[in-house]
Amino acid sequence: MRNPLVMKLERALPLTLEDRACLAALTAKQRVVPAREDIIRDGERPQDVRLIIEGFACRYKLMSSGRRSIMAYLLPGDFCDLHGAILGRMDHGVISLTPCSVVDVPHTTIYEMMDARPQLGRALWWSMLADEAILREWLVTMGQRSAEQQLAHLLCELRVRLSMVGMCRDNTFKLPVTQEELGHTLGISTVHVNRVLQHLRGNGLVRLLDKTVLIPNVVALEKFAEFDSDYLNLGNPVRQAETLLSESA
Repeated sequence: MRNPLVMKLERALPLTLEDRACLAALTAKQRVVPAREDIIRDGERPQDVRLIIEGFACRYKLMSSGRRSIMAYLLPGDFCDLHGAILGRMDHGVISLTPCSVVDVPHTTIYEMMDARPQLGRALWWSMLADEAILREWLVTMGQRSAEQQLAHLLCELRVRLSMVGMCRDNTFKLPVTQEELGHTLGISTVHVNRVLQHLRGNGLVRLLDKTVLIPNVVALEKFAEFDSDYLNLGNPVRQAETLLSESA
């Protein structure tokens, strides 16, 4: 299996053999975190950056009522807390939704790599900015779209992001989350989630079987969800920016 971090960062810019070797060494030592266990706690001051290599995780805030609000899904190739190397303190938690293979990268290693390999540094910067773009789109979705559109939009996003790391084929991918967790993501009850899923299935927009999602007609689902993948910033955006800078010089 190819390194998911390499596959993801190559969306930002081409990587040299030396870059790939550097990332392979970075991700060589992994640990397994069981499902439904905190990878990082809210308020923690981590000395390492955590990277997901296998499995699903999510960012969350715990409300005073005890209800969890899920703010993002973390997939293979995603950093949990790259911003933590700068901000120092976590303002949210990260929990595994499945067993996860995680890499702990010391902040000093990140700094040294960015200094020694500016191209990789720009790719990591792109990764962090892409996370912020996803959060902005989620805010729009939560505020302006129906629950049915919210879930459809999430499935469209996951299809694209999982395709980036080779985990979606023929518009089919695993979605190892419970209906309760989907409710924590959409801000609705579990009963409402069930009705939303029935609506999408009944209209032929998705098929669900044993936590596997099949999208029979991607165009139809994207149209229903008002999904535009531009916010995911695909298509070598760092390379495009460097080209524009060189042309203006």
